[in-house]
Amino acid sequence: MTDTTTDIIKDTPEHPLYPAIVDALKTIFDPEIPVNIYELGLIYHIRVDDKNEVFIEMTLTSPGCPVAQSLPLEVVDTARSVEGVTDAHIEMVWDPPWSTDRMSEAAKLQLGIF
Repeated sequence: MTDTTTDIIKDTPEHPLYPAIVDALKTIFDPEIPVNIYELGLIYHIRVDDKNEVFIEMTLTSPGCPVAQSLPLEVVDTARSVEGVTDAHIEMVWDPPWSTDRMSEAAKLQLGIF
């Protein structure tokens, strides 16, 4: 994928596979923060096309994150493992940068951030 995909990746929550993909991504935890990457707000967009290919736009808590090499691969493998998904692709983005504002309310409560 090229850098221009940031503009075309739009969520497709109406797709039948979307909830299962989200549930699968919620099984991946940031190794430094005891919250899954979806609730942490690292997943910016999920798009499933008409061929059931998944395109995920995500970030990390920082560019120097120690799992910068392994976490994206785990996300792709996890998305590919969802029954019905034909392939998965990831685009790492740094803009907008991740902040605690992207976290779900549940994650903020779990970490004591109000």
